Amino acid sequence: MNDFNAFRIHQVDDNIQAKFERIKLNDLTEGEVVIKVAYSGVNYKDALAATGKGKILRTYPLVGGIDLSGVIQASTDARFVEGDKVLVCGAQLSELYDGGYAEYARVKADSVVPLPSELTLWDAMAIGTAGYTAAIAMQRMEDNGQVPERGPIVVTGATGGVGSFAINMLAKLGYEVHALTGKMEQADYLHAIGATTLINRHETEMLQRPLDKAQWGGAVDNVGGKTLSWLLSTTVPWGNVASIGLAGGFKLNATVMPFILRGVSLLGINSVEMPLSVRDKAWQRLATDLKPSQLERIAPRTIDFDNLPEVFDDYIAGTVTGRTVVKIDDTL
Repeated sequence: MNDFNAFRIHQVDDNIQAKFERIKLNDLTEGEVVIKVAYSGVNYKDALAATGKGKILRTYPLVGGIDLSGVIQASTDARFVEGDKVLVCGAQLSELYDGGYAEYARVKADSVVPLPSELTLWDAMAIGTAGYTAAIAMQRMEDNGQVPERGPIVVTGATGGVGSFAINMLAKLGYEVHALTGKMEQADYLHAIGATTLINRHETEMLQRPLDKAQWGGAVDNVGGKTLSWLLSTTVPWGNVASIGLAGGFKLNATVMPFILRGVSLLGINSVEMPLSVRDKAWQRLATDLKPSQLERIAPRTIDFDNLPEVFDDYIAGTVTGRTVVKIDDTL
């Protein structure tokens, strides 16, 4: 195989340098499966890694991109053969292993998911880790007894990828969805994807009481910090709060009162380390009952590979709504 184009992240002294370069297959981290990449996506985590704003990579250099979809080129694992359409998400790509921002990827066989027949390669990356994480949250909440009759679900970080998918999936499952957002100018978008009520984050007093008025049947939280502690104190008895992100801080100043007096459950959502059966069930549901009904609205941008570096600063600044798909080879 000749050399190919990749967006690679280096550490030089204490500085992060990310750039396009030509590499060979043997430059990639080890794996049983070689994939010709069709699409990748941009996540907040990708922007942190590429800009050096967050400590994401554990080794250098690595190809960026935590997601990819494409076609098998070679495999030493009997589960996959040349020509299979596949996806990889939540497998420590661009952390311990080379990721999806390249024309070819070499990955561990256990990280590869056969593309469900109901999805295209573009669909898989429009969904990506963001949609996959939201689906895991849905599953965990349902497994712990969440039902629409318990009351509305509030979603924070509502215009981001995970928040957008959570709103759309919850609405599809019959929940009343309230979107907590600081971007009230995105009201039309949030209503279109399924939110019934918008809550202005800038006008909401999040009192840090052990227990406050119970308002929500449950919550999907992408913010953390004081927002998460407030959500716990305002969730109804036996409701579930799924904790996904920490955009508002990683510390949690809370009491045990919501847990022991209301039976509220705090569910941690990790999209990387989980049983393969849970992962595969999530992708099958993403192709069926959890398939986003507003996918093209949630993922309105598909950019050329060459334009990838231009989008990271917007993610860091928090000005992006929905998902961005990266087109690497749309002929596959």
